[in-house]
Amino acid sequence: MSFKTITIKQETYSKLSDIKGEGESFTELLDRLASENDLLLLKKLRATAEFKNKEAMLEEIYETRSESRII
Repeated sequence: MSFKTITIKQETYSKLSDIKGEGESFTELLDRLASENDLLLLKKLRATAEFKNKEAMLEEIYETRSESRII
């Protein structure tokens, strides 16, 4: 089994954590959200987010990743 690391904002993590079922892993939650019915909704929502300062956000993500790997 292979794994992937994703980066999300703390706010998004909190929202996902709130809807995650008791004893449900984040992988199970994402599988549930990507189920056939929810997948259509997710596809509709794709690219609906606006980034006010995409470059600054990406820089912060890369810095945080670097810090996480050092520790």
